Amino acid sequence: MCGIVAYVGNKNVWPLLVEGLKRLEYRGYDSAGLAVVTPGGLKIARTVGRVSVLEAHVEQAAAGAYDAHLGIAHTRWATHGPPTEANAHPHTGKTKSGHTIALVHNGIIENYATLKKYLTEKGHVFTSQTDTEVLAKLTAELYDGDLERAVQAALREVTGAYAIAVVCDNEPHTLVCARKGSPLIVGIAEKSYIVASDASAIVSHTTQVITLDDYQVVKLCAGPNDRLATGDAAGGPWAVEFKTTTIDNVRVTRDVQELEFDLQQIELGGYRHFMLKEIMEQPESIRNCLRGRIDLRESRVVLGGLGKYTRELVRASRFLLVGQGTAFHAARIGEYLMEDLAKIPARAEYASEFRYRNPIIEDGTVAVAVSQSGETADTLAALREAKERGALAVGAVNVVGSSIARETDAGVYLHVGPEIGVASTKAFVGQVAVLTLLALYIGKRRYLSDDVIRNYLAHLERLPEHVANVLKQSNHIRECVERHVHRENWLFLGRGYNYPVALEGALKLKEISYIHAEGMPAAEMKHGPIALIDEGMPVVFVAPQGSQYDKVMSNIEEVRARGGKVIAVATEGDTKIHKYADAVFTVPDVPEALQPLVTVIPLQLVAYHAAVLRGHDVDKPRNLAKSVTVE
Repeated sequence: MCGIVAYVGNKNVWPLLVEGLKRLEYRGYDSAGLAVVTPGGLKIARTVGRVSVLEAHVEQAAAGAYDAHLGIAHTRWATHGPPTEANAHPHTGKTKSGHTIALVHNGIIENYATLKKYLTEKGHVFTSQTDTEVLAKLTAELYDGDLERAVQAALREVTGAYAIAVVCDNEPHTLVCARKGSPLIVGIAEKSYIVASDASAIVSHTTQVITLDDYQVVKLCAGPNDRLATGDAAGGPWAVEFKTTTIDNVRVTRDVQELEFDLQQIELGGYRHFMLKEIMEQPESIRNCLRGRIDLRESRVVLGGLGKYTRELVRASRFLLVGQGTAFHAARIGEYLMEDLAKIPARAEYASEFRYRNPIIEDGTVAVAVSQSGETADTLAALREAKERGALAVGAVNVVGSSIARETDAGVYLHVGPEIGVASTKAFVGQVAVLTLLALYIGKRRYLSDDVIRNYLAHLERLPEHVANVLKQSNHIRECVERHVHRENWLFLGRGYNYPVALEGALKLKEISYIHAEGMPAAEMKHGPIALIDEGMPVVFVAPQGSQYDKVMSNIEEVRARGGKVIAVATEGDTKIHKYADAVFTVPDVPEALQPLVTVIPLQLVAYHAAVLRGHDVDKPRNLAKSVTVE
C-alpha cells in the first residue's frame, strides 16, 4: 500500500528516486522520504504530503548535498501513526559501532510491540509511532559489519509482512532488499540495479527484472571494481554484484524476466487523469484480453494456462471465488456465470471473511482468486487457506509474476495493461471477461452446444466496438451528473447479472467523489432502503432488457412515486424507459450474461465526472491506495 524505490549504480541517485516515487504515488501519498549514502555520510529527507513536496525540499538544499550513487526512497500510506514527518520513511537505527542504518518498508510488523520493548531495554530511543522503526533499529542492533547478515538475522525475528530496502553508511556501495507478502522487483540495468515495489518505477530504466519470492534477500553492489568491499571512492572500472539468499542464508537462483509493458502505457498520454485514460482505453484493453483466446471457427475458448487441469475443472463440484472491493464484484458476476453457463454451484466471498471462518472445502472445489495486482493480502491468504484444505487454486490476475500468479495451480492473466488509477476500471472489465471465458471454457465441455458457444464468442469479439460506442456518451453523462452532483446520497439498483454492477457503480462513486452511495438488488429496495428516497435523490438503475426487465420497471415506478430522480442504463432502442427516467445512458443489446461488460462503463464515467465536478483528485482519492497488501 506504499511505494518503494531503491538504486545503486553509476548515476546520481536522488533524481532517479524522486522520478520513481512519482510513478508510485498512486500506491501512497500522505508522506514521502529518501535516504542517500553520500561521501560525507547518510543524508535523509522526509516530508509530509505529495512527492512534489519532497522534491522541492531536496532541490532547495545546498548544491550537491544529496548527490550519491546509492539510495532508498518511499511514499507512504499510513497504517501505524498519522502522516507526520516523524512517521515518514526512511527510518534509522544506530549500530553498536556508531554507524547508521536506514530502511524503508511496505507491510506490517505484527510483533513490533514485543520487539520495541526489547530494543528499548537495549537503549534504542524511538521517535515515531510506526512499526517500521522497530525493524530499522533491530537491524542496527544485530549489525556486525555485514549488512546482509544483519538484515537476515532481523527478519528471522519478525512476524508479519514486509518488502524492505536497507542501506548503511558503512557500506556505501551495498543495497540489501527482502520481501515476504509484499511485492518487490529488482531491475537489472547497465552498471546499476533499481528496486521497486511496482514495475512502473523500473520500466523507464530497464525491462529486465527479477521478482523476489517470500523470505528471500537480495544483496546488490555497484561501484569501482576493486573498491566494492572497502568503500573507497577511487578504484578501477565500474562493477556490479548480485547475490540472492533466503533469510537463513541459503543461496537461491532467480530467473530474469522481461516486463510485459512499456513506458507509454504508464504515461498520461494527453489525458487529464489516469482514470479517464484507463476508462477510454478499455476497447483496446478488452481486445488485448481476448486476443488469442477466441476460436470462432471451432466454437471454442483457448485458455492455455488451464490446459493441464481441464479435467479437474470440468469435474468440479463447486467453484469458490474470492476477492476484495472491485475484484469481489467481478467475482459475484463470476458466481452467476459459473452457475448459468457451466452449471456448477458457485459462491463468491469476501476473501477477508473467508480466511477467518472455518470454511468447508469439499472434494472437487475450485478456488478462484480474483485480483488486479495479484498481491492483495486478504485474497492471497484466502487462496492459501483454500489450497491447504484441498482446493484446486486458480488465479485471475493482471500482474505477471505476482504472488497469486505464482502460488496458484493454474490461471488466466487479464492482459489489460498496467492500471495506475486507484479506482479500478479496465481491470474490472478484464476480470469479468476472463471469468466469462472460464465459464464458457468449462460449459462447452459439460453441456453447451457449439451454436450457443459461437453466439457468445461472436458477441465477445464485438465487445471492443460495443464499449467504444458507449464511451461516446461521456459528455452526455457529464451533463447529467452535473445536475445531481450536489446530492450527498445516491442509490444504485440492479437485478441478476446487473446487481453486482450496481455494487460496483456505488463503490466507484464513493471512492473518488466521496458521495455516499449504496448498491443493492433492486427488489431489496422495498425492504427498508426505500425509506431513504426523498425528493430529488438520484437513483441509478442498471436496467437493460432481459429476463427481469419488467420487474426493474416496477421498481423505477416506485422510486418515481417518491420523488427520486431516475438515471437509467438501458438497452439501445428501448423507447419505453425514456418515459420513466430523467436521464438514460444506452448500451448495446448483448446476451444477458455479457451485459455487465457494457453496463458498467457508464457507471465508471458517472463516478469520474462526479469527482472532477466536485474538485477532487481523481487518481489519488483520500485514504485509498492501489494495492492493499496489508490487512
